[in-house]
Amino acid sequence: MTKINVLNEKINGGNNPLFKELYGSDVAELKGQAERYADLMGDFEETFGGDDVSLYSSPGRTEIGGNHTDHNYGRVLAGAVNLDNIAVAAKNGTNTVRIKSAGYPEFEVELSDFQPNEDEYYTSTSLVKGIAAKMKENGYAIGGFDACIEGRVPKGSGLSSSASFEVLIGAIFSELFNNGKMDAVENAIIGQWSENNYFGKPCGLMDQTACSVGGLITIDFKDPANPIVKEVDFDFVSTGFSLVITDVGGGHDDPASQAEYASLPTEMKSVAAELGAEVLREVTLEQIVEKIPEIREKTGDRALLRAYHFQGDNARVVKQVEALENNDFKAFLDMVVESGYSSYMYNQNIFDVVHKDEQVVSLALALSEMVLKGTGAWRVHGGGFGGTIQAFVPQDKLDEYVKVLEHVYGKGSCHKLFIRSKGSVKLDF
Repeated sequence: MTKINVLNEKINGGNNPLFKELYGSDVAELKGQAERYADLMGDFEETFGGDDVSLYSSPGRTEIGGNHTDHNYGRVLAGAVNLDNIAVAAKNGTNTVRIKSAGYPEFEVELSDFQPNEDEYYTSTSLVKGIAAKMKENGYAIGGFDACIEGRVPKGSGLSSSASFEVLIGAIFSELFNNGKMDAVENAIIGQWSENNYFGKPCGLMDQTACSVGGLITIDFKDPANPIVKEVDFDFVSTGFSLVITDVGGGHDDPASQAEYASLPTEMKSVAAELGAEVLREVTLEQIVEKIPEIREKTGDRALLRAYHFQGDNARVVKQVEALENNDFKAFLDMVVESGYSSYMYNQNIFDVVHKDEQVVSLALALSEMVLKGTGAWRVHGGGFGGTIQAFVPQDKLDEYVKVLEHVYGKGSCHKLFIRSKGSVKLDF
């Protein structure tokens, strides 16, 4: 019996404990996931030949607490979700990585020249090369492998499809050539390093860490070179709530809108600078309030409001973690709503004042409040100014909520998710 046949037997049509942990208990969903893996293994055989393969899954992530806090060295709360990238991979005995991703051209990476190349910025090739380079620098073995990858973390959804891909590649290198000895946090740090230095994007560490570690995590960026990552002991599935991310569209790439987005960290740091600091994490709310008359003359009022939001959301993350660890889900939900109101009123990243007639996030939040007030929670998700919103929806409101939101934003715009306990992993049945 071939290795692929053995794996298909172990998957058992989706009826196995690992799949239920990754994808939930819905029978149709589990069957669909089993077919997904079977199809990808078939694709691997057809593309690369051989069947001595292993299977991998890497989740997307959602930001749950700490909106626009990381860039001023604050705290965040994030979770891995059940939408994932999966891979079928095997060593190929060469010095070349060959990857076929569904919907994208097949590409190769030679593991010989590790110099960053600006011509490769914003490509998957650059990410794989950067991950291999950093793993080698850190003392890990690397080598050529073949992989077929299929992704269901929607791009542009705020669920971090790129970070999920990065830690998936790190997990494959770790398992195939290092017996899986690289820990999840180091995998995240390497993925971020590759994105910063090879891909050309100066991202923070939250996305990669949430995808790599899994479950609920809180990250403290007070020392950004050595962030403190803590897993939060809470079983989200047992609450009976769904986490719904809705794609509301909107957002603009024109220079004026980009300047609006860039003003968030810039204005926060301008307030800190007036107090002799680089970032808001280095000052207190009391210090800011004491100097408001002088500061507002230099920075304007919006910068002060954004500083107020930072201080509130940064402290709120600690309280959210405490509520979850004390199994007080109601208190947690209340703080999700508080965070959302703070983002709207003080951080002001809900709509772009340059395109003030387009307020897709504002409308989605209003509809969410209409359906969920007193029973669930809702807030902007991620950067803001368009994109996505987040809601925690009780099961008895789920159909109504999706119907209302998709009536406005289109069928399929709502993604019904849950926080999964596993990060980027090799599937061992």
